[in-house]
Amino acid sequence: MPGTPGPQGDRPVLSLDRITRLLADLGNPHLRIPPVIHVAGTKGKGSTIAFLRAILEAAGRTVHAYTSPHLVRFHERIVIRGREISEPELVSLLAEVERINHGQPITFFEFTNAAAFLAFARTRADYTLLEVGLGGRYDSTNVIAQPAATLITPVGIDHTEYLGDTIAKIAYEKAGILKRGSPGIIAHQERDAEEVILREAAKVGNVELVLAGQDFDAHEEHGRMVYQDHDGLLDLPMPRLLGRYQIGNAALAIAALRKIKVRGLDEQAIAAGLRNVAWPGRMQRLTRGQLIDLAPEGADVWLDGAHNRMSGEALAHTMSEIEERSARPLYLIIGMLKTKDAQGLLAAFKGLARHVFTVPVASSAASLSAGALYDIATAIGFDARPARDIEEAMTFASEMAELELGADESPRILICGSLYLAGEVLRDNS
Repeated sequence: MPGTPGPQGDRPVLSLDRITRLLADLGNPHLRIPPVIHVAGTKGKGSTIAFLRAILEAAGRTVHAYTSPHLVRFHERIVIRGREISEPELVSLLAEVERINHGQPITFFEFTNAAAFLAFARTRADYTLLEVGLGGRYDSTNVIAQPAATLITPVGIDHTEYLGDTIAKIAYEKAGILKRGSPGIIAHQERDAEEVILREAAKVGNVELVLAGQDFDAHEEHGRMVYQDHDGLLDLPMPRLLGRYQIGNAALAIAALRKIKVRGLDEQAIAAGLRNVAWPGRMQRLTRGQLIDLAPEGADVWLDGAHNRMSGEALAHTMSEIEERSARPLYLIIGMLKTKDAQGLLAAFKGLARHVFTVPVASSAASLSAGALYDIATAIGFDARPARDIEEAMTFASEMAELELGADESPRILICGSLYLAGEVLRDNS
């Protein structure tokens, strides 16, 4: 399997030409996969996919899914009829794609996307869930001519080196997944993003848009999630995934599935999906493991893959809600990539986090150094300290807790900044 092939190495030209050529050489497996629900956006794509899958399976439907990035094992990216792809299957598929590609220019994501399409075409299922990897318009998943539905989660600033440096430019790329004759279900957006999405839908033509706040909505009421659209009102349990923003992700998934009239979808199935949904590395509470053994006695430890300003603000809001229910000093352990907005994410925690411990993301060559991240944190005004790795950062947190809190109080610790970092934690905290 290639590492970072392609005409531009790590920065390939955004184009569908390479993936289209490879798929044609493979016999166009993407034309034979089950009906596709295609998801783009900046924040909440993975959670929305998780809700879609959980609700579909609760309704008795079988599901393929292609997501990225993985947390611990690459196999997580390809789910075949509800199960993670096996090692022999993956090796065989990648070897087949390698042979057919025959050394021609291709990117890692296009290569693995083609392998996923092959797997999905060879196994029957009711639906295929595709998560856009980058942007949408020129993402290698955007070869499906007639998806069952396209979804756009909230659009924010991210991947500016590829997608542009304004909300409008980025929304233009996300809106590229909209297809003539396929409904487009759109989450709440900033005004600039919504205007672009509406304009692009009009250009495509015959795109029935289903808009949050206009055609559907949801809110919390008395500890329940109340969802409403033109077909009626649903009284549902709160999503298992923590964070008020998850109500919006769940609502987007529900709106899409109701729009395409999934067989077996009723209030009971939707409720079961919300109760059973799982998405590791997103507001995940860690209660045991080697890393937890290094934590301060009685510490409340959380893990989240938030890695940009938008997701950082949502995460900080969630931590504030937890703080209101159970007050504890918040310590932040953070590692980020050079391509992400470290200042924007950290600024969201100003006045909320008492101490910041910075770490490198060992699994990525694009990691900010702990020292560079420390400089950003101190410039914002945080009391910060760099660490060599997560283990040392947790040790520093324990020392700080003992020094300033004593035996009668323990901190809340949030590890965040990168999905790669979240994967390292889940892998090593065994």
